[in-house]
Amino acid sequence: MTQQGAAGRDASAQGAAARGTAAGPTTSRVRAKADRRAALLREAARLFAQRGYDGVSMEDLGAAAGVSGPAVYRHFPGKPGVLAALLVEVSERLRDGGAAVVADAGGAEAALRGLVRFHVAFALGDPDVIRVQDRDLESLADDDRRAVRAAQRTYVELWVATLAQLSPDADPAELRLRAQATFGLLNSTPHSVRGLAGTRVAPLLEEMALAALGHAEASGA
Repeated sequence: MTQQGAAGRDASAQGAAARGTAAGPTTSRVRAKADRRAALLREAARLFAQRGYDGVSMEDLGAAAGVSGPAVYRHFPGKPGVLAALLVEVSERLRDGGAAVVADAGGAEAALRGLVRFHVAFALGDPDVIRVQDRDLESLADDDRRAVRAAQRTYVELWVATLAQLSPDADPAELRLRAQATFGLLNSTPHSVRGLAGTRVAPLLEEMALAALGHAEASGA
């Protein structure tokens, strides 16, 4: 190998090492920023659920997440932006997660069981977000509220389409009512779970949801 070739390889190796060194801190900073944003949203859900949107300040959010009030503005333009991120993102997460469940299922029955299991996990994992949406949705700006509603409609129609495959002769309006009533059942229950073993809660909710949907037999499939 020529000296020129060796020098070229050395320079390339040094460049790659430099890029790797630069990428490491950059990646860490991006991850740290994402973690802080997620922590702020978790605390926002908790505080909004406890006090209501109007009863929480940006300083409250910062203190709960362990940052200064002004630092919150590095992640959100203001309190309306926090509420928008909380409710729009969770609606889109439900929509996209539900679509993935249906796409990965091996048939309509598996899709329905998967959707029920998915929503039960959401209801048990994010009761504060559910409470905030129920109480403070109207505090969103018009565009953000429309985005939430659009994502929710798409999510509902995933359920309706799945139910229609299992009951092709059923009235779509009835299937839509069954789906929305099931959401009401699942979304309200986590607030009142008392004295029941944690391992029993999710299976019981799944069983109740399938019965409300008119497909209790799917629970044992």
